Amino acid sequence: MALLKLNNPQSAIRNPQSIRPRRLRVTPAIRAMVRETELNAHDFIYPLFVRHCEGRTEIRSMPGVFQLSVDEAVREAESAAALGILSVILFGIPAEKDPLGLENFADDGIVQQAIRAIKQNIPEMVVVTDVCLCEYTDHGHCGILNVQDGAKPRPSKNLPEGYVLNDQTLDILGKVAVSHAECGADIVAPSGMMDGMVAAIRAALDESGFENTPILSYAVKYASSFYGPFREAAEGAPKFGDRKSHQMDPANVHEALREAALDVDEGADMLMVKPALAYLDVIRAVKEAFPELPLAAYNVSGEYAMIKAAAANGWIDEAKVTLETLTGMKRAGADLILTYHAKEAAKWLQQT
Repeated sequence: MALLKLNNPQSAIRNPQSIRPRRLRVTPAIRAMVRETELNAHDFIYPLFVRHCEGRTEIRSMPGVFQLSVDEAVREAESAAALGILSVILFGIPAEKDPLGLENFADDGIVQQAIRAIKQNIPEMVVVTDVCLCEYTDHGHCGILNVQDGAKPRPSKNLPEGYVLNDQTLDILGKVAVSHAECGADIVAPSGMMDGMVAAIRAALDESGFENTPILSYAVKYASSFYGPFREAAEGAPKFGDRKSHQMDPANVHEALREAALDVDEGADMLMVKPALAYLDVIRAVKEAFPELPLAAYNVSGEYAMIKAAAANGWIDEAKVTLETLTGMKRAGADLILTYHAKEAAKWLQQT
């Protein structure tokens, strides 16, 4: 039998039977003392969906998650803050949609109204804003298309009709980020997976005097099947095609490291991997490659809905499975977790 060596290479235990790892699991207190990964409410960023409406409307595929009026978004943020949650991320549903998503950077846009209201009522709350076009465009894609009503296709033979134009989209993303910062957003989070989006937004923010506004980049965002409930919540499903031209192939991990490296070089202050549950290996790889930057994991709508559905059928213990899942994301390397479970998880953590 091989010898079991301790940290001191000169010493060895010749009686393996004397080693009992279970000794450190005997009581809850001892288990807590030696726990390697701690999960707490400060780790959570709580997503809110805001729209021009009164009150709140529950999202069918996401029990417990709502489309909110501005005043209801403030109340939801206040209840999150009372549980120790430090941050929310805002997604807007506009009054009208158009090919460019003009409300996305309008002074009276829904997200702009929500930022002002939350910062006025809860100034200590960290407000993150999603920066993308899909919820605001009438076609539901993440950028400007090469074919629009009355417009000529871009003169390129290797771009299909309906292709999302990268460079033309960057200018709009810069305008959106500046608009959010002007209203008081603490962090902007570009999610469209456009090449060069971090550099474009960084330049736009700096030129407008917001050089201290951090960028949390959706650096590694996969073309995932886990987004279905979100598209109902944000009313941002593409009207045709899919998003595989810009979101990543779920089979790739080396590409994830390349995407993250590019965003770091362009000035990203924080990185994100989305989704989380099926991509724990990617979270680990990105964290090991860029340990100096905070890393967020997005516990997406499909992951949330699966737990809710199984719990509603009595198949799992919702609290235990939720906390185990979130702990797994943090153990994989996430410093922050965007999760719709945030409020419930914060309550359950208080009870443990």
